[in-house]
Amino acid sequence: MIVIGSVLASCVEAPAPGTAPNRTTATAASTEPNLAPGPDGWVALFDGRTLDGWTGDVAGWSVEDGAIACGPNGGNLWAPGEWSDFELAFRFRLTPGANNGVGIRAPATGDAAYEGLEVQVLDDGHEKYAGWLKDWQRHGSVYGIAASSGSTAALRPAGEWNDETITVRGRRVRVELNGTAILDCDLDEATRSGTLSGKDHPGTRRASGKVGFLGHGDRVDFREVRLRPLTPTR
Repeated sequence: MIVIGSVLASCVEAPAPGTAPNRTTATAASTEPNLAPGPDGWVALFDGRTLDGWTGDVAGWSVEDGAIACGPNGGNLWAPGEWSDFELAFRFRLTPGANNGVGIRAPATGDAAYEGLEVQVLDDGHEKYAGWLKDWQRHGSVYGIAASSGSTAALRPAGEWNDETITVRGRRVRVELNGTAILDCDLDEATRSGTLSGKDHPGTRRASGKVGFLGHGDRVDFREVRLRPLTPTR
């Protein structure tokens, strides 16, 4: 288990229209980043400049203006460490209709939506989703397991930064978006009569694993990514 701690990454605003972004090509880390605890107990997973310590599809992501940016072919990108019970806080910015995800308690391989848990990151109010999007696919839902409520109203317009905190403790998953709780579910209760997707999700039975971002071919930016481990519940 990695020792807890953090220093909040510095905020860097998006460039003015017509200004070229300050871009850094993402490369695999040569060393594990410093995960020493800060006075508030948070771990800074992203230093605002590099993807040091991150693994997975680092070639499909880049660092631009202090944010982790998913490219058009970006896949799963995993933060350093493995985690059990925690709070994960970050800021994200969507492009219109964008689709991404947050993997939690996931293995580093396989489909994180099934082998782990995927918390949806989605511009779910976009017109391209009208009439067919399932409740358990909306932003903040645990994909295939539990549906969020009120995500469309809580999301800021595409192009603006959103604040999100995902709390995972024991069998409970809670998602707070821009100060509004949009999901609070018990995994045992949610799967008691099967899953909403109708498929097996072995990830619901995992107690720990990786956290990271799950690219689905759309531009989404993340910044100020930090995690505070919590004492596991029995």
